[in-house]
Amino acid sequence: MGNKERARELACSIGVPLLRGTERLNLARESEVLDGGIEVGFPLLVKAASGGGGIGMRIVENRAELLHAVQGTSQMALKAFGDGSVFLEQLLDEARHVEVQVFGFGGGEAVSLFDRDCSLQRRYQKIIEEAPAPGIPQQLRNAMAESAIALAEHISYEGAGTVEFLFHEDTNEYFFLEMNTRIQVEHPVTEMITGADLVAAQMLHALNIDCKETLSAASSKINGHAIEARIYAEQPERNFFPSPGKIERLTMPDRCNIRIDYGYVEGNTVSPFYDPMLMKVIGHGESRTQASRNLVDAVGAIRVDGIRTNLNFLKFLLMEPEFAECNLHTRLVDEIQERWLAVSRGARSTLSAGEK
Repeated sequence: MGNKERARELACSIGVPLLRGTERLNLARESEVLDGGIEVGFPLLVKAASGGGGIGMRIVENRAELLHAVQGTSQMALKAFGDGSVFLEQLLDEARHVEVQVFGFGGGEAVSLFDRDCSLQRRYQKIIEEAPAPGIPQQLRNAMAESAIALAEHISYEGAGTVEFLFHEDTNEYFFLEMNTRIQVEHPVTEMITGADLVAAQMLHALNIDCKETLSAASSKINGHAIEARIYAEQPERNFFPSPGKIERLTMPDRCNIRIDYGYVEGNTVSPFYDPMLMKVIGHGESRTQASRNLVDAVGAIRVDGIRTNLNFLKFLLMEPEFAECNLHTRLVDEIQERWLAVSRGARSTLSAGEK
């Protein structure tokens, strides 16, 4: 399932809905690449077969851009994953990214621990995740869970994994994207609404200690709502360019209904060579509104000196009406970034005028 092309084949074999796409392309045959583009239709996505985290993924608007984009994605995939295989996939505009948390016990048994919305992304990487995914019709929610469980059971999957889908609100359709065969960054939001400890469950399963009953119980009831924000050492005003350096000061809030998973402390240096995520802040509440309010308060109370972060941008994003009204889609961050830049420039101009 770690190979996107093979995963699509398996999903198709058991009737899970798929977007239009090609098999891996023979890059030596330009005509095959161009024919694949026509078959899928423009705009489309070029994706690495062995990729993850959005690395190398490119939007192609027309036939003239296709060969260059395919070669670029292939080169980046080869460098990042040791496999330059790529394929084409239909681009579903303004769709939501919804994923289902599964846990497999092997032997064709698996459970679902509900879903998460991960639509808010920059550079195809998630920055806000929440559970359960808001505003999904129950019938569709059940269907996605059933598809995810069917896939996990079909391959006798073991351990924590995530089955990812695109959900189109206008048509009430969902389509399989990929399966992440590992625990993901956003596992805390699932843990907050279920009470499950997915990391502990993986360890117990690896030690052949049965955790089926515990996880089955956790999968039976949702407790409130949880939202996670990923705090990065980066500059949103420079298209989220990383901001490495020494953390001169780091102050974190101590609040109820907040969980903070962090990888740095005051005095540490953020390296330019790795992903610049500093921490994850998770807000929980009885409702989505309460979870959001708790998260905004916590994000606003964090202080980081010495490096730039996305804290102000995240707070702005969480307070925008589109987020509050669940008008979510995978390009929303790009739209809100432009709005935030305009507000930030205005604030800086006012400050400069006052100083003069």
